Formats: sequence, structure tokens, C-alpha cells
Amino acid sequence: MIHLHNEQPMLADLFSLPASTDAALVCTNLRLMNGQRPVFIDDSASYFVFPLVHVRFLEVPPRSMVDAQAAGRPPTGAAADGMPTPEMPELPALTASAEKEAEAELEIDEDFLQRIRDV
Repeated sequence: MIHLHNEQPMLADLFSLPASTDAALVCTNLRLMNGQRPVFIDDSASYFVFPLVHVRFLEVPPRSMVDAQAAGRPPTGAAADGMPTPEMPELPALTASAEKEAEAELEIDEDFLQRIRDV
């Protein structure tokens, strides 16, 4: 998710996370949060280059980092200038048991709801 100055956040597919030496953010598949194409672009499959001075911050879900690591994609800025890229930090993989535990925490407690209704 890209948060630009004075704009609503947008979703995009990044080729890599920006490195400290990068001046711009390169992405593709730019879309609004509801999945629609923004009115100011012709084709969301184009490449988009945002100067980093216009980017407030990037929001990268941990799940996408795990997927990128599993696919073998580099996590940080491309080393076009020959600079080495740092290694991706270790992220915990989401397992089926972890997802099941997270779902169990969200289950509704019927006794609690009944006590609220009685009040």
C-alpha cells in the first residue's frame, strides 16, 4: 500500500522494496483500495515511478514478504549500480495452525453476548 502526500492510499505491486540509495519507487498494477483503476491513469498494468519525496510511507503486509521470500524475489532495491542488497529479515511463516488459532480468538463468546443482552 502506497501512501502519497495529500492522496488516498493506493495498492500496487512492487518489484522490490526501496533501498536507502533509491530516489524513486517503481511499481505496477496501481489500483485504489476498492480495486478500481484511478481516474488519472490510462492502464493500471503500466509501470509507475513515484519520487520518494512524494511518498509518505509504504505499508507492506508481512504475508506479502513471506510470499516474496518463498518465490525467491529480492526484498530490497535492485542493485543496478552494483551495490549489494541486504538480506531479507526472517519473518515467521503463517502456518495453518497459526491461522486457526487467530480464527479461534475471533470466535464470539455466546455467554458474554447473553450477559450483554440481559443488561
